[in-house]
Amino acid sequence: MPDQLKNRRIAVLATDGFEYVELAKPVQALRDAGARTTVVSLKHGNIQGYNHQDKADTVAVEADLSSVDAGQFDGLLLPGGVANPDALRMDPKAVAFVKQFIQADKPIAAICHGPWTLIEAGGVKGKKMTSWPSLKTDLANAGADWVDQEVVVDGRLVTSRNPDDIPAFNRTLMTLFA
Repeated sequence: MPDQLKNRRIAVLATDGFEYVELAKPVQALRDAGARTTVVSLKHGNIQGYNHQDKADTVAVEADLSSVDAGQFDGLLLPGGVANPDALRMDPKAVAFVKQFIQADKPIAAICHGPWTLIEAGGVKGKKMTSWPSLKTDLANAGADWVDQEVVVDGRLVTSRNPDDIPAFNRTLMTLFA
């Protein structure tokens, strides 16, 4: 539905090393449903996407992390890739930004390695979640109940495992962010 998410503003937090399809396909689905997405990053310019270990396209940064806060958005998308969430979880501004969404009980969608940033922001304890399998122990140690499912919804949080799950992840985003 082209207007399902009309007037909804979704922040997409990413930096160099994001898995290209885990950002591009959900963003396109959100935009097709009428949402206004904003790629927020640690730096200006473009960020480098990857297709696993190979460079993919870059994406333009639309807002510097220091110029935004969660109050400007209705929801948050955290794409995966290994380097992307690893860098974000080490940046205090990125962690604080994610924590604002958690504290405001705004919807958050994370795929693949995206939950790493949620762990650092204290947003996984008591949540049923999925992710790339290598995060299973990290999530369990942070208090999450990890399951191996295509998509998991727990309250205002939706998680998914990998690029193969994107069609189901995108369908779930429409409900979560509406």
